[in-house]
Parts: sequence; C-alpha cells; structure tokens
Amino acid sequence: MRLSLKFILPLVLVLALITYALMPLVDQLTLKWFVRDLDIRSKLITDTMQLPLAELIQSDSRAKVSNFFNRVIRDERLYALGFCVQANELKFKTQTFPIDFNCTSEVKGENQSVVIKLSKGSLHFAKHAIDSEGKVIGQLILVHDMSFIERRSSDTKKYIFYLFIGLGIVISLMTVVIAQLSWRGWVAGMRALLKGEGLVKPLSQMNRPELLPLAKDLRALVRDLESDRRAKDESPISWTPKTLKAVLHDELAGDEILIVSNREPYIHNWKGEKIEVQVPASGLVTALEPIMRACSGTWIAHGSGSADRDVVDKQDHVRVPLEHPSYQIRRVWLTKEEENGYYYGFANEGIWPLCHIAHTRPTFRTQDWKHYSEVNKKFAKVVVEEAKTEDPVILLQDYHFALLPKLIREELPHATIITFWHIPWPNPEAFGICPWREEILAGLLGSSVVGFHTRFHCNNFIDTVDRFLEARIDKETSTISYGGKLTSVKNYPISIEWPSRWLKKQKPVNECRAEIRTINNMPKDILLGIGVDRLDYTKGILERFMAVERLLELYPEWIGKFTFVQIAAPTRTSIDQYQNFESQVRAMARKINDRFGRPGYEPICLKVEHHEPDMIYEYYRGADACMVTSLHDGMNLVAKEFVAAREDNQGVLILSQFTGAARELPEALVINPYNIDQCANALNIALTMPMTEQRDRMRSMRGLIQEFNVYRWAGRMLMDASRIRQRRRLMGRIQETENSLQEGPSL
Repeated sequence: MRLSLKFILPLVLVLALITYALMPLVDQLTLKWFVRDLDIRSKLITDTMQLPLAELIQSDSRAKVSNFFNRVIRDERLYALGFCVQANELKFKTQTFPIDFNCTSEVKGENQSVVIKLSKGSLHFAKHAIDSEGKVIGQLILVHDMSFIERRSSDTKKYIFYLFIGLGIVISLMTVVIAQLSWRGWVAGMRALLKGEGLVKPLSQMNRPELLPLAKDLRALVRDLESDRRAKDESPISWTPKTLKAVLHDELAGDEILIVSNREPYIHNWKGEKIEVQVPASGLVTALEPIMRACSGTWIAHGSGSADRDVVDKQDHVRVPLEHPSYQIRRVWLTKEEENGYYYGFANEGIWPLCHIAHTRPTFRTQDWKHYSEVNKKFAKVVVEEAKTEDPVILLQDYHFALLPKLIREELPHATIITFWHIPWPNPEAFGICPWREEILAGLLGSSVVGFHTRFHCNNFIDTVDRFLEARIDKETSTISYGGKLTSVKNYPISIEWPSRWLKKQKPVNECRAEIRTINNMPKDILLGIGVDRLDYTKGILERFMAVERLLELYPEWIGKFTFVQIAAPTRTSIDQYQNFESQVRAMARKINDRFGRPGYEPICLKVEHHEPDMIYEYYRGADACMVTSLHDGMNLVAKEFVAAREDNQGVLILSQFTGAARELPEALVINPYNIDQCANALNIALTMPMTEQRDRMRSMRGLIQEFNVYRWAGRMLMDASRIRQRRRLMGRIQETENSLQEGPSL
C-alpha cells in the first residue's frame, strides 16, 4: 500500500500541474470558438432580418423599426441592435445599445466583428450591410452578450481539472492492480514450474479471469464511438459534394463503393445514325447520380439502351457523364425472357402493386419468380467480379434485388451491404399475399442495413419479419438477428441535390413563364398547374384530372383562365395494366377538354412523352401550382424538385398525404387525393393565394430541402457503413483479446 501511494501521489500531482498550465489555452480556444459561432449567428440573423428590415427602413417609421428591434432582442444572447445609415448616423437603436459604441467605431475582420470589454462585461459587435434592390441602404449592428462564454469557460476549466485528477487516480490504480496481478501470476507460474506442472498447464487455469473485464471496457468504448459518430451525423453542417467527399475520405478512406440498381443513370440509344444519351425519368437516378459524381466508384445496372453495347469496353464498362467522366457504369445484359419475367413480371406486376396497395391486384407467376431469382444470381456474380477487395461497401437499390443481399453475403461475407427500398413496405397482412415471402425476407436480411424512407415503413418491415420468420427482434434498437447475422432497419428520407445542376442554364422565371405559354399556344396571362409523373396508376393522375374537372364545376370563373399541364413519361408499356391506364388517362383528358374547352383553350394539356430534366425544370418555373396526388408513394421527389426550382419563392405545392414528402413539407397544401372536392378546393386556394403567403411557405420548404438534401441522405448511409465496419473490426480485435485471455500462453 505504501508503495502504491508513492506511485499515485506524484502522478496525480503532475497531472494537476499540467491541467493548471493548460487553463489559459482552454480560455483562448473557448473564446475563439464562441466568437466564430457568434459571427455565424450574426450573419444568419442579418439574412433573416434583411427583407423585413429593408422594408421598414424604407418606410422611415421609427416606431415600427423600434418595435421590430425589440421583438428580435428577446433572444437572451442578443443584447442590442442598431442601424447606421450611409452617413454614419446611428438612426435606430434599442435602449440597451452601448453608449460607448457608434457608427464610426472600427469593426475589423472578414466577418466584420469585434469583441469589446466594457464595465458590465464583454460584448460582441458585428456589422453587416443591409441592401434593398441591390443598393446598400445602411449597416445593421448586432450586439451579443458574452457573459455566457465566461460562465461556460469557468465550468469547462473545472470539469477538465476534475477529469485529469480522476484520470490520474484511475490510471494509477489500474497500473498498481495490474502490476500486483502480474506479480502474483509470475509467482504462481514459478511455483507450478518448480512442481513440474508448468510445462503442460496453461495460464488460463491459473485463476486469471479478473482480466476479462478489460474486454467489456472495450465494448463500452465501441458504444461511445457510435454515439460520437451519431452526433456528427446530426450536426448542422452544410451537405455538399465536397462534404460527401470529406465523409468518404474521413470515414471510408480507401474503401471500395459499388451501387447496384436495375435502372442505369445514362442510357445510350440509336437515333438514326447517331447515338443519343438519355437521362431516365427516375427518382432513384435523380437521387443517386449526384452521389456517384461526388464519390466515384462503379454503378452496376441493366443495360437496356439500343446502343448500350456499342459504347462499352471489353469488360462492359463505360465512363460517365460524357462531358466530365467521374465514375463508371458496369452494364449487365439480360435476355428478353429474363427482362419480361424479372422486371415486367415479378417486380412490376407482383411486388410493385403489392407494396403500393393502390387497388391494383398483384400477379404472381412461378415462371416470373424463376427469372427473378436467376437475374438476382446474375447480378450477384457481377458484383463479385467488380469487387476489388473482400470487404467493399455495396449500396443495393430497390425492390428488383430482394434476393441479392443474401447472395452477395455468401460470396463476400465481410462486405458492408446497405439495401435501400425506395417504395413503401406494406403491413404483414398485405405482404402475406406473396407466395415467396419468406425467401424475400431472408434475402433482404443478408444486408447490414435495410433502409426505407419513413419510420412507418421500417416498422411495417420489422412486423412482417416478426410474423413470417424465426428471428430475434430488438425494436428498441431496430435490429433483427437472423441466421447468426445482425441487420439494422433504418429510415433515410431521400432527397435531391442542392442546388440542382439543371438550374444552371435556366432562364429567369418570368422568361420561363412566357416561353411555356408560347410553346403550348396559350394566352400570356393564363394560370398554369403542372404535374410531372411516370404514367403509373399509383401516381393519382386520374384523381388529379377529376380535381381539375371539379374545380371548373365549382368555380366556373376559371374556365379559360386556368390550364393544367400533365407531363406523363411512358413506362412499362408492355404490361396490360399500364396500357389500360394510359387509355383511361387519355380518355379522361378528352372528356374534360370536350366539356370545358373552347377554340384556343383546353383545360387539360396532356403530354405523354419523355422530357429532358432541363425542360421539366422550365415547366416547374413557369407554373403557378404543382400537384402531386400519389395514392401511395415512398417519398416522391417531384415535390422537392418543384420547390428547388423556385428560387423566386413563388408557386404553390399541392401534396398528397400518402407520400413520404408530406411528412417533411407540411407547408404544402396537404390533401387526400381520394377526396376530389378537397383537391379542387386546394387548387382554388393555390391559384388565389397571396404572394406573401406563397413566399413564406416556399422559403420554409426550400430551407428544409437545402439542409436535408441528397448528399446528407447519402452521407448518413455512408457514415452508417463506416460505423458498421469500424465496429466489426474492433469487435474482431476484442474477440481475439478475449480468446487470448481465456486460453493464455503455455509455459
């Protein structure tokens, strides 16, 4: 004991001295970090106040400005506000504004801020320009009270001091304990050796289980690392391609990334004697293509274009995009029979209507299932061929590959597999219709993570597994243990890139409005609604047309003044349900146009043809309202694309409550597409909504999409992949440590 004290006391004393020496550095770093945060906060407050303040300044109403300032400084940290006109006159200020500071006081630095110590304490001053119509009208001065920094700095120093003291005590005690245990073990070993037992007796039999708790401490460390990464995931950083690349560099440095989907991001088709590159109208491609631009890698997909075989190399690779190649596509070739059975048959006549519950009966054929299984095996073989390492990160996309995770897991047991299911997942009763439900569930549970758009769909999936498989389920952590493998079930709400690259070449909104009306032979002052969908029975196109018809019945003043443009990209045209649906859509459009149309005017403008993204964005910008009336949808990116296209903060989004997007965009006019009168009234509200209300709603939605964009969606999945890989590697080392401690070396 005396020897232990001789070791512990000097160590604690040294740590205490080190802690004391670090205190000034802690003060400096704390002040620097908080000043930076206050600079950012001041800029955000200025951006928020910019428009209303400019309007109040122009009105020259001191009472209104004073009232506005007093409301703003209710924030406990915002101490005072002032406004200087161009003549360096402090024209407006709150009563709390320091008398020692005026418009001529110097504020330096790229953020235009300074910290001044006054008798009452330190204050942070920031000065930012306020402009109106491109002309600077004055400077807004924001004063923050920094007393909270001093309090936090004091608390931080106290906690650090206690931490180092506690750390010193713990280290000392552990060192003493381990030293004593080692000494006892050595003595016991020597005694056994002298007795002739040490030559054959392992150390694991020498009463050393007390070292096993060290492995438990390592497990606790794993949990702490996961908490740290989760905090990083939820931190308010700006997600961009650069941010995504940084995540890849920091979290998955050197790791291989593969994406697998049925649909390819670029399709090469012959048009006459020339090859034309087409970007398919797919929400999946819209979301994933920017990710591959950011992180490179290989995209494995079905080569369906008429010229796809003519542009690949000997390994069936092609570099894309053409103007700036940044990743490669590996194309997989399917026979006509395979495509009909796997894609048109089982995937789109079976799983698609089964999951969407849109009152279309699913059709299951044994021959389609065989093709589906064989195509999944073919893709699994290609994935293994493309994998250059034994533990790649593989992102599997959608319902076409329900069997693929398990097939890949059998060949690449160390791979990190994240399967994202882009469509809804039904309740167990609905899914129970599928004859091969157990095989599909077992296939998906080969994934490290199964992802859905919403928590509701995650819960449905877990309940379905619970109903049909013998698996261990932990609903608190949303994990499933099946076949000795652990699968996490998580929600990742998908989004779009921000800003969209399709906006770079767009004309101003007023020019888009004029051009859309010109090319469709419409009057310049007519109001337009827009719908953009694949020609699919789940999108609620018939219900949308009935809402337009009901609008003209209830509000006949809109006849001749409002037209609805429906862009409907043809899809799955070989399936009977889709052929019949197209006929119904065309027939209803004709009926409404015959009833309410007149020479030079049609209430429905139906365009059943493929449109390039830049033209679709021009329609978004030229419309007054966008209708999304899906009967059941995982997310629906059209809603987010419309919002992203309107940097003028005008236009109204009418959104079905049965989309995942409705949970994120409550500022839209949320409707039940089956309630035709409600949809018609929502359309009337949208067409008569004041510009100020449109602006407020659109600003809020744009802010959310900017923050929760596709790069954040991808970043969350990739960070989860990193978490899984780090945990697996660390747990492997822990297992080795436990085995070593239990077995021990032989003497």
